[in-house]
Amino acid sequence: MTSLPAPGLRSALAEPTVNPPWRWVVALSLVNLAVMTGWFGPIQVLLAEQARELSPEHKEQVLGWVLGVGAFVSTVCNPLFGAFSDRTTLRMGRRLPWVLVGAAGGSLSLLVLSSAGSVPVMMLGWCGVQAFLNAMYAAVTASVPDQVPEARRGLVGGLLAIAQTLGVVGGVGIAAVTGSIAAGYLVTIVVLVVLTLPYALFSRDLALPEDYRPEPFQLGRFVRSFWISPRRYPDFAWAWITRFLVNTGNYIGTMYLLYYVTDGLGFSEDVGPDKVFVLTVVYAVSMVVTTAFGGAWSDRTGRRKIFVIWSGVVAGTATLILAIPQTYPAAVVAAAVLGCGYGIYTAVDFALITQVLPGAEERAKDLGVINIANALPQVFAPILAGVILGLVRSSGGTVATQGEEWSMGYGAVYGFAFLVSILGSMFVTRIRSVR
Repeated sequence: MTSLPAPGLRSALAEPTVNPPWRWVVALSLVNLAVMTGWFGPIQVLLAEQARELSPEHKEQVLGWVLGVGAFVSTVCNPLFGAFSDRTTLRMGRRLPWVLVGAAGGSLSLLVLSSAGSVPVMMLGWCGVQAFLNAMYAAVTASVPDQVPEARRGLVGGLLAIAQTLGVVGGVGIAAVTGSIAAGYLVTIVVLVVLTLPYALFSRDLALPEDYRPEPFQLGRFVRSFWISPRRYPDFAWAWITRFLVNTGNYIGTMYLLYYVTDGLGFSEDVGPDKVFVLTVVYAVSMVVTTAFGGAWSDRTGRRKIFVIWSGVVAGTATLILAIPQTYPAAVVAAAVLGCGYGIYTAVDFALITQVLPGAEERAKDLGVINIANALPQVFAPILAGVILGLVRSSGGTVATQGEEWSMGYGAVYGFAFLVSILGSMFVTRIRSVR
């Protein structure tokens, strides 16, 4: 399979100057939607239900370990597959081969999850999903600086953020309405494959120039290439730190959402997934309404930092709303606030990051290093949340009831998430090369 030619693009290593056609933007959005469906249906509902089914007495610990180990795999595989993508010399291009490999491997891993009868098999399947979907994500993310001019990246980033949000909604919706864990995974496979096909046909991917070839592979040099010196590239380092902190706050706030709704707010285990789905839809609607507008506004003004700072603050405020009232109506308000803030943050911060990359030769690898700041919080967030919950519950003694322990625990968890998010937003001011 070869991708269609890319008129107006001079070289795979050149800075793009011509806006891509909308057909390509739609195809790129659909494949992003596919990846997020494959990730967040399991993360938000299916894995939590599977952990409860396989180990009802230790569901929080099982979920934390599965998500944590899977996130570690994600942390390693995103920059690794990005680096492989940068070095790929096939005629169909650098990015498309890894999208196809990722879709195939991700589908197989979801199939393993659908029949997992033990925690080790569940963990193995989820690690496979993380590895292969990160191969896809590394490739499609690098396609933006490959093919979109800087002045258009806020808008395109906003559209991709909307697609990713719809993927979250789609994944949670599939998990909530299919009626069984296995059916949820199988429907997710179908969605992943179908939504990847347009990108496979219209990727416009460019092969490396015939007169350019990567240096011969040497393991030591390859491993060292993942270190990007903060002294030499300080703006890249600050962009990484800010994204890591804001995502840590976001994941702390969302990874235990099903348990927050059932154990914290008191809804039954049968009703809990439906309540999570409602929150996800509210989040998605508010995000769709604001995201593309925010990205386009950032493009028009040529400013990125002010949008990233305030949207991060707004997103952090949503966790504070979850921490204090601890009612379902307050959770609905928090979902709307989070959608408004985190959607704009995702769109504009992505545009900002593409402007601080060290060079064109290793865009996918460098974006993969940035994406560690997306994946690594998935390792720490469930651990931190679990530790905070455990400390509060163990300190309750005979004074607090079980319900009060859950209330105090989640108040502490979401309060901590708020502080981390605000700190990450403030560090954006240290970036100097972008307005």
